[in-house]
Amino acid sequence: MLTNPTAQTVFAGVDTHADTHHVAIVNEHGRRLADREFQTTASGYEAIEQWINTYGQIAQVGIEGTGSYGVELARHLRRHGYNVAEVPRPNRRLRRAQGKSDAIDAYAAARRLLDGSDITAPKNRDGAIEAVRAMRVARNNAVKAMSIALNALRALITTSPEELRGQLRKMPRARLIATCTAFDPDLHRLTDPIEATKLALRSLAERINDSRAHADRLKQQLGKALEQVAPNTMGVFALGPDTAAALVISIGDNPDRLTSEAAFARLCGVAPIPASSGKTTRHRLHRGGDRQANQALHTAVIVRMRYHENTKTYAARRKRDGKTTPEILRCLKRYFAREVFRALRSDYQAMTA
Repeated sequence: MLTNPTAQTVFAGVDTHADTHHVAIVNEHGRRLADREFQTTASGYEAIEQWINTYGQIAQVGIEGTGSYGVELARHLRRHGYNVAEVPRPNRRLRRAQGKSDAIDAYAAARRLLDGSDITAPKNRDGAIEAVRAMRVARNNAVKAMSIALNALRALITTSPEELRGQLRKMPRARLIATCTAFDPDLHRLTDPIEATKLALRSLAERINDSRAHADRLKQQLGKALEQVAPNTMGVFALGPDTAAALVISIGDNPDRLTSEAAFARLCGVAPIPASSGKTTRHRLHRGGDRQANQALHTAVIVRMRYHENTKTYAARRKRDGKTTPEILRCLKRYFAREVFRALRSDYQAMTA
């Protein structure tokens, strides 16, 4: 990275894609200097670094999609000491006024750095939390596959001949899957709707069992990894491997991105924001942020309302005060975010000690 104090200060913006990245350079006044397209390869990232340094001293690099197409470029630049920021996509008003192209988007990303509007610090994605995220993605995929196969099985039963439908339609799920798995259709009579349906039901039931086995194994492995990475978070009442993983992933491998528990609450979509107008003064919840982390908090709070005595006492008291159940849930999620943040902070301090 160049450190020539006499060079002009410049900002770089990157519009990312699967196979190419378009990079644009502006000076500290927002004037366009140059733009160019590069390949998304190791040599391409080296070329980007060399090219942007030919125009001056790089103050900051703004990248769209540091969690997807731009993740490896962000890793490369951080390793070489650059100040990397996540920038949002250009707004619709800008696109209506100026059109849409890779160069326009790259310049818009660079200019966002000048006023700092809506830019955030990207996740590092190069440590233990990235390993947790990869395992959770695989487990979620297995759970979805199981759900899809189960829905297909039930739909097939609905349209199957009465001989099968009458036998299967009121069975509990576990018994239904076991019964379908045990079917032994006559492979010489597959033109018979009953025999063909038995074969299809057995295939779907086997797929459900296979997906469940994969999901269970990944859940165990995820729990073992979290016991090493975030033991305090795993110890919080009502958090299991999946919900704890979602909350750990929301922060990433660089917890310095979040300066306070209020910032964590906003990231999880449980922080109140002003919603006042005229004579009305009120607040509402921030509906942005990490929706998977928000779902994890919601799931954990539901569990607490059923099994945690202090939470049940609090909910009953707020109910007597006239609060509705959704309002009580919102309050509990905000309090729970504070508890989770403290546990996460202690885990990260232990990792960096």
